[in-house]
Amino acid sequence: MGAWELLLVAVVMLLGLCGVLVPGVPGPWLVWAAVLWWALQDQRGLAWGLLVGASVVLLAAQAVRWQLPPRRLRQSGATRRMAAFAGAGALLGFCVVPVLGAIPGFVGGIYTAERLRLGGHGEAVAATRTAMRNGGTSVLTELFACLLILGAWLGAVFWG
Repeated sequence: MGAWELLLVAVVMLLGLCGVLVPGVPGPWLVWAAVLWWALQDQRGLAWGLLVGASVVLLAAQAVRWQLPPRRLRQSGATRRMAAFAGAGALLGFCVVPVLGAIPGFVGGIYTAERLRLGGHGEAVAATRTAMRNGGTSVLTELFACLLILGAWLGAVFWG
C-alpha cells in the first residue's frame, strides 16, 4: 500500500473518531471500514488479524454500550464544545499514557469544558458527573474502542 493510500485510511479513521463524538454519525463503522479497506489492500496475515481484532473490539464495545444507560447528553446540557474538549482530551491522554490515558483524558476534557463554561470547581465537577451519567460513559466506550483500533493500526503500519 502506498503512502497516499495509508494517508486516506488514516483520514477515514480520524473521521470515524470525530464521528463518535457527533450524534448520528456512524463513527465506529467508519473506523472498521478503514481497517477493512487496509486489510483488503495489504494481504499479510497481520492485516487480517487486525481486522478480526477490530471486529471483536467493536462488538465488545457495542455489548458494553447496550448495558449502559442510553445517551441523553443533550438533555444534560452537553455542547459541541464539550464534545470537542472530551475528544481532544481522550486523544491527548491516549498519546501521553498509551491506551489507558484516554479515560482520564476524556473525563478531564469534559471537566475543562465545564470549568470554562461555569467558572467554579464544584459546579464543573457536578456537571462532569451529570454528563458522564447521561451518556458520557457510552461515548467513552465507543471512543476508547476506536482509539484502541487506531493505535493497533498505527503499530501494525509502522512496526509490522
